[in-house]
Amino acid sequence: MIQPRRVRFSWEETPLHWVPGDPFTTHLINVLHLLLPAGERWFVHVFKQALPYVTDEKLKAEVKGFMGQEGTHAVAHQRVLEHMKEQGLDPTPYVENVEWLFERMLGDHTMPPMARRYWLNERLAIIAAIEHYTAVLGDWILHAKPLDEAGADPVMMDLLRWHGAEEVEHRSVAFDLYDHLDGSYARRARTMLMAGPAMIFLLKRGAGFLLANDPVVAGRLTAKWTHFFRRSRQGRVPTMRSLAMAVPRYLRPGFHPSHEGDLEAALDYIAISPAHAEFESYRRARGNQ
Repeated sequence: MIQPRRVRFSWEETPLHWVPGDPFTTHLINVLHLLLPAGERWFVHVFKQALPYVTDEKLKAEVKGFMGQEGTHAVAHQRVLEHMKEQGLDPTPYVENVEWLFERMLGDHTMPPMARRYWLNERLAIIAAIEHYTAVLGDWILHAKPLDEAGADPVMMDLLRWHGAEEVEHRSVAFDLYDHLDGSYARRARTMLMAGPAMIFLLKRGAGFLLANDPVVAGRLTAKWTHFFRRSRQGRVPTMRSLAMAVPRYLRPGFHPSHEGDLEAALDYIAISPAHAEFESYRRARGNQ
């Protein structure tokens, strides 16, 4: 059963460049912190609207578990943004653009009331496409040993791997919800062909913003494709091929997300994630037995 887990991350010792000597990798991955709080709050908002239409009780329980996990993810990444600001890198301008994207462009009032169900199905298809990518990225971070070898901050790696593991765990929920309420292949294909390039654009633009506003780098490093390809060859970021090939897999008529990712590795990591142990220690220290 999919369920949210209580976790706690202590950021006091995490440096601004949490991959030592590699601000490009640091900030390319940091873009996730800029996108995810607003995005995952939007996921929860849309799924709440979909719940009354769900007639399968097992799926309804999974959707509620998904919503709980996504809400927890949003809070965890929001705290990274606060830590980033304390270190002299204010992400607010970019985050405000992301919030406008989800709250206004993809918000409830974009379509007139008579198109409400159409707009709900459209957004569910967009979420299913995005969730395919987050499961791909989640599986990648679980196996990204070159980041450990580079000395990446263990707290940041725990956040990314805990989140990635839960993305693999609930990889099928958004797809199953969309299939239950609509299931149009044409809409599924069209929204993926929009969502994939949009995510690449947001990642590149976000990395450029962070590098330009980094108080240490001070704009001396930019988000060039050459940096991306160099880091992907080193295994520090996903390869372009792995991101591109996620699209045709999703577009196969018989596709189902249950065939994506390493669920055993995801559950194994969740079982040993230090963040849950830290939460329990924090809870006991406060006398909440």
